[in-house]
Amino acid sequence: MPAVNTYNFMTCPIEPLVDNGSGMGIKNLFSRPFFWVAICLMICSGASELAMAQWASAYAESALGLSKALGDLAGPCMFAVTMGISRIIFGKYGEQLDLMKFMGGSGILCVVCYLLAALSSSPIIGLIGCIACGFSVGIMWPGTISISSKTFPTGGTAMFSLLAMAGDLGGSIGPGIVGRITQNAGNNIRIGMGFGLIFPVILLFMLFLLYRKKSIQPQISKH
Repeated sequence: MPAVNTYNFMTCPIEPLVDNGSGMGIKNLFSRPFFWVAICLMICSGASELAMAQWASAYAESALGLSKALGDLAGPCMFAVTMGISRIIFGKYGEQLDLMKFMGGSGILCVVCYLLAALSSSPIIGLIGCIACGFSVGIMWPGTISISSKTFPTGGTAMFSLLAMAGDLGGSIGPGIVGRITQNAGNNIRIGMGFGLIFPVILLFMLFLLYRKKSIQPQISKH
């Protein structure tokens, strides 16, 4: 696979994001409140995604008593499948769907999934919450990048690298926090998932701010 990818990168033309010297700088990006909302959204998206994905296997093993192999299949594998389904749906029908509404519905679903994993008395329902969470977070990263690229058409490499860094930051701290809380709670994964609920809640709030900013901007431009 590395050899195939090397060939692809050597032969595939890569268009520049913006004309040389016309991209927004880091200081300029951070001076925009909208960009800070996008950064927070990427952090919470990464935390919500990876906290559930990395602990779904442990949840399946502890809650259902499954083996490691079956736990990986029932947890992370199905999480990845539902995430892929979400991105396939929007990739196929994206022009017919409202991105903000799709992301808002996904944010609500993410909160519900975390509540099921943390509070459901049925291990099966809790596992369904873990699996469905993949669908809820599938659109968050590409959706945020898409909105940011439309808002800052000259954002360039700086914008995409900062957004990617924010997503990776969330993806590193999310599982770590859930794991530490779980360990301090006597390896009770439900308590860890309950604490992890803070990430999708903040994510939903960031989506609300994003929606308000997107709805206010056209009104400002008219005046």
